[in-house]
Amino acid sequence: MAQRPKEPTAEELAGQHIRLAPNYWPFVMPALAVVLAVIVFPWVFTIWMSVNEWTLGQDRTFVGMANYARLWGDARFWESLAHTLSYTVMSVVAPVVLGTLSALVFNARFPLRGFLRGIFVMPMMATPVAVALVWTMMFHPQLGVLNYLLSLVGIPAQEWIFNPDTVIPSLVAVETWQWTPLVMLIVLGGLASVPREPFESAEIDGANAWQQFRYLTLPMIAPFIMVATIIRSIDAVKSFDIIYAMTQGGPGTASETINIYLYNTAFAYYDIGYSSAMVIVFFALIILLSMVLLMVRQRMQWSEAKTR
Repeated sequence: MAQRPKEPTAEELAGQHIRLAPNYWPFVMPALAVVLAVIVFPWVFTIWMSVNEWTLGQDRTFVGMANYARLWGDARFWESLAHTLSYTVMSVVAPVVLGTLSALVFNARFPLRGFLRGIFVMPMMATPVAVALVWTMMFHPQLGVLNYLLSLVGIPAQEWIFNPDTVIPSLVAVETWQWTPLVMLIVLGGLASVPREPFESAEIDGANAWQQFRYLTLPMIAPFIMVATIIRSIDAVKSFDIIYAMTQGGPGTASETINIYLYNTAFAYYDIGYSSAMVIVFFALIILLSMVLLMVRQRMQWSEAKTR
């Protein structure tokens, strides 16, 4: 008679289990190495540089928090912070308002709607430096097309980016022209998800178009507007390419944001330690702004849940 195969003991089963247990570390380690090399190490190195007085070509000296204390008394830093805040606020409000209005227009049905939508989103596809160069030529006081168009209606020529009083609004106009389509697409997606039943009930109750927009459409698309606001805020506060390509922070320091100032400090004056401290402070401001916007977004979600 054939003998039955011997059943494995508990110790043998445990050994097999250990040998066959999946090991995920070979898959995790490459991603972890990339994160450490690309994200963690640069930030640790930047923090380390910020506590040193280090100018390229000279010896490095540990100074502790002296670079951060220097920021507190730097009038040019506070001026660049004010420029950053004003530029950010205007670069958020204008695209959000115009993008929302554009979404309402393109949500309606009319001939060639799809074609016009495609034309409207084209500025968003252009590279910022190319946009900056084109607008710089358009803003030229003598040769620019904008002053020529103003002369046709009797408005005197403007200095645009060459005047300290108008340089930031002019830059905001370029930012608005390029990124209003992004807000329009986000809000348009929200409008596409709005149900029709509340509007049919409102029409039966005699609500006019403004009342339907104020009490139905706007509350329903408010989360999408908030998402667009968050995206635009984070993008505008760290804007660099358009400003640097058009004005380099000028005339004088009239359009010098924190990004431009720290770039000049690091790569024009070669003050690596001080510019690193500026980077850390600027990063903290971005984190603070993001937290405030996310808190507002969270409160909006709670208010939406209460109204349901």
